[in-house]
Amino acid sequence: MSGNSTDFNNDTVPVAAVTHYNFLALIFGILLIVIITGGNVLVCLSVYLEKALKTTTNYFIVSLAFADLLLAVLVLPLFVYAEFQGGVWSLNMLVCDGLMTMDVMLCTASIFNLCAISVDRFIAVSIPLNYNRKHVDHRQLILLSATWLLALAVASPVIFGINNVPNRDPSECKLEDNNYVVYSSVCSFFIPCPIMVLLYFGVFRGLQHWEEARKAKLRSSIEACRKLQHAAVATALPPLTGTIPGPLPMPLPRIIERDLAQSRLDDTDDYIQQEIPYPRQYRENSVPTITFSQQQKKKRAKINSRERKAMRVLPVVVGCFLFCWTPFFVVHTMRAVCLTCDIPPSLMSTVTWLGYVNSALNPIIYTIFNTEFKKFFKKCFRSCC
Repeated sequence: MSGNSTDFNNDTVPVAAVTHYNFLALIFGILLIVIITGGNVLVCLSVYLEKALKTTTNYFIVSLAFADLLLAVLVLPLFVYAEFQGGVWSLNMLVCDGLMTMDVMLCTASIFNLCAISVDRFIAVSIPLNYNRKHVDHRQLILLSATWLLALAVASPVIFGINNVPNRDPSECKLEDNNYVVYSSVCSFFIPCPIMVLLYFGVFRGLQHWEEARKAKLRSSIEACRKLQHAAVATALPPLTGTIPGPLPMPLPRIIERDLAQSRLDDTDDYIQQEIPYPRQYRENSVPTITFSQQQKKKRAKINSRERKAMRVLPVVVGCFLFCWTPFFVVHTMRAVCLTCDIPPSLMSTVTWLGYVNSALNPIIYTIFNTEFKKFFKKCFRSCC
């Protein structure tokens, strides 16, 4: 093994081997590095500086951001350099092996962190009483540690020289062992992907059940208030003489009135066309009621829209993950399994770029629906401008 590595390490490609320079790849690569670095640095800084963001789920997002940040710093510059030279590798093969090791490890860590976030959210929805939202407990520490240790385990064969195969082409920097390509693809994607999709499906179903239970409780509260109103009319006092027409019923307890008012605010979407039929006596007489200010209404509307926002973001998370990584691993595995298949280098390059784009989308997806993250980002942009 050492003899082979000596030969490979001294092989470099002459300058004439570079037939053309891809300036489009250079521009897009630099832009992608800047976006990934800036977005993920902001995510890490926001959780470090803002006390409101120091939650368990956000620590998982920081771990994801750290993996994507290392990918942008350690992997993408060399990849962009090779793409700029038309896909020709002109550096030392030891550098290539280091690049392949970091590429496999950090891409796997990014995917494993996405999977860990899905596990964390599934636990938060399924067993909320046992979920610690403010502090990282031992189960979450184990999950975070396992994410990085497993990613290192998947990439470790490259460190120990599995790429040193006979007749290796020094003008290409790629994973040379086809069995390892299949092994790494299965471990990095084809196992975590179904787990992640199933967990997010469970989260979605759990949120749906929670929403249905909330609406059922509101309906039952409204029905109970209606019955109390009718009972109050039935036991009303004799009619009073004066300007107030009709009998004046005894006022309902304030807690019931408040419950009814809140129920009507909470379920505005479902009952927008329906008015709760107050008895005529309540409409015609001055019965003390509790009114809610616009600020209170906005606050309640904001709280009650959280589960709907969570439902909307789940398809985005799963859709972006599958869109970015599925083509890469399918083409990558096909090239290793089907030796007679003619897969053009341009296709390999395109699906590789698409996988890296996911590292730029991650900080956007996981923070755009979080008010605290958005506040911190706006504050940073205002201070910079």
